[in-house]
Amino acid sequence: MKLFRHGAEGREKPGAILPSGRRIDVSSFGSDYNEAFFHENGLARLADWLRKNADACPDAPAGARIASCVARPSKIICIGLNYVDHARETGAEIPKEPVIFFKSTTSLCGPCDDLWIPRDATKVDWEVELAFVISKKAKYVAPECAMEHVAGFAAHNDYSERHFQLERGGQWVKGKSCDTFAPLGPWLATPDEIVDFRNLKMWLKVNDRIRQNSNTSNMIFDIPALVSYLSRFMTLLPGDVVSTGTPPGVGLGQNPPVYLNVGDVVEYEIEGLGRGRQKAVREPL
Repeated sequence: MKLFRHGAEGREKPGAILPSGRRIDVSSFGSDYNEAFFHENGLARLADWLRKNADACPDAPAGARIASCVARPSKIICIGLNYVDHARETGAEIPKEPVIFFKSTTSLCGPCDDLWIPRDATKVDWEVELAFVISKKAKYVAPECAMEHVAGFAAHNDYSERHFQLERGGQWVKGKSCDTFAPLGPWLATPDEIVDFRNLKMWLKVNDRIRQNSNTSNMIFDIPALVSYLSRFMTLLPGDVVSTGTPPGVGLGQNPPVYLNVGDVVEYEIEGLGRGRQKAVREPL
């Protein structure tokens, strides 16, 4: 299945994309795509419900805002420096274990929402990443069982304010957590929709210029390894989002570095997971 959410901020509704490509509103199913949905075996229940009710569902309104493909999760966990060539472009050592940091859940937004340039920001950067969503509670999970805990995959742009992240106390979280810094979607694709999550093309453009062009095959730590590793240190809850790191081509890695300005347009796509587009604007007062 491909699941998406649509509607104005604070009034989002669940939707699904049928194999025919038709986009339908599934509000009558009775659940948003949140922690309770995944905890209560929502994917299987929705699939069964769609087999019986899809034809009767209304189309999702044309032109409606596309929201984050999952409702606000308990946490957004990110993996840093998970591509060898990205670690090298930032001058960092190749990690021997996954580098973990968090984004605030309030940074979550839709894939085509505006990117807000925060007050005092001077170095806002882009990072296209493959994200996955947890389907059921995970604690001390063996790698061979890890995919049983994955609900699906989505495209994510892990925006970073490098000045906040690297130059004001060296704390990654505060450079990653500004409002609109986590566009997710446009849809969540369940594992059966993706032939091989270890081999997905991914790219990102800024003002129509390709900046990142890579493949998930270049990850250092793959998804089963990450689920297992993270579950040793924290309980992963249904609906949690894990973003798996970015390939080379970020603004910080350019010579000289290049950062986003008001008016810039960022577009990204991951094979099978759709495209996002953000225009940089000043953060509303």
